[in-house]
Amino acid sequence: MEKDLKLIGPFRQLLTMDHISLKGAIKDNELQIIDHAGILIEGEIIQEIGDFELLCQQWQERATIIHLEGDQVALPGFVDCHTHISYAGQRANDFALRNAGSSYLEIAESGGGIWSTVSQTRASAEDELVQLTIDRSGFLLRQGITTIEVKSGYGLQVEEELKILRAIKRANDQTAADLIPTCLAAHMLPRDYKGSAKDYLDLMEAALFPELKAQQLANRVDAFIEKTAFDAETIRPYLQRAKEMGFDLTVHADQFSTSGSQVAVELGARSADHLEASTAIEIELLAHSDTVAVALPAASIGIGCAFTPARKLLDAGASLAIASDWNPGSAPIGQLLTSACILATMEKLSNAEVLSALTFRAAHALNLHDRGKLAKGMRADFSLFQTNNYQNITYYQGSMQPSAVWKNGKEVFSIER
Repeated sequence: MEKDLKLIGPFRQLLTMDHISLKGAIKDNELQIIDHAGILIEGEIIQEIGDFELLCQQWQERATIIHLEGDQVALPGFVDCHTHISYAGQRANDFALRNAGSSYLEIAESGGGIWSTVSQTRASAEDELVQLTIDRSGFLLRQGITTIEVKSGYGLQVEEELKILRAIKRANDQTAADLIPTCLAAHMLPRDYKGSAKDYLDLMEAALFPELKAQQLANRVDAFIEKTAFDAETIRPYLQRAKEMGFDLTVHADQFSTSGSQVAVELGARSADHLEASTAIEIELLAHSDTVAVALPAASIGIGCAFTPARKLLDAGASLAIASDWNPGSAPIGQLLTSACILATMEKLSNAEVLSALTFRAAHALNLHDRGKLAKGMRADFSLFQTNNYQNITYYQGSMQPSAVWKNGKEVFSIER
């Protein structure tokens, strides 16, 4: 009879990311590190974590043993809880203009920015968007990212938003990573819409929200609260209606000005993302809420602005996640670990804080509780790094990439292939 059990090891070190608080600062000595470890998997689920030799003795007659050579460190699969990877075209001109002195807001007001990508994405076929999303998902998967949130928001018409979300759903069926769709129809007021911001949001509520449910395209709704998008008072009823319909909420908040995080906290959003402009007031609000603060350091690098005050958020007691924000405008780098390590340097984050922000805290921002840790009952999502010391993963600031990636109990990437 074919064995459904697999035992993988030995790992020089295995970081479980278990038994760590969901909120607040974390010291490195809080990390649970198992030396000479093994992972016992049945199907897609972890059954046991422990000493490899002891597990071999216990399970060698019933499990297929996958014996690793050399030094390997195992980490839970990373969770990228904020991306915009379903889009067409590029915005290299925006980058050049910013570096020449134009601000993000000035570029947006002149017809660049988000609207430029909307125009290019509307012009693309759904099949093209599917393939682009698959390709970018594969790039992230090879970085050890096994769960990827993907937003719409480059359609800004009912049918165009549905096109993007259908593309994400189809791409999810064709990639090893899990793609978690989010509706960002409230990315900005489209330039070709003749009514008011309220009229536009009312249209999305009435015509788009029911289709998201009917076609099972997304269970998450996002909104950009900013001068170039929607103000707090206008967006609040829209998000409240989404919540009443059963959608999880997330908010683009405090990127250039404040008010977004307050809306997120008031409405019980799963996360408030960006937060580069957050002050002591917003930090305290987030710290005393269940809303995860999501830092997007690649956007700070891409725009050349301040970083999310991650150290202050953690010290105040907030839950911090870090995401790539991969998008064609402000964060085209698409490198989660590199940008997280740069944030760690600028904000003085411990390794434990960085790795928590990329694993179980990021999973919590997506309302996913079956991943982000290596423990019994969790999904068998993990990455292998060829090193004898987990500290080297952040020390090399992203230049050390996984040697193998496992998703749902199967190896889906290896540098040997």
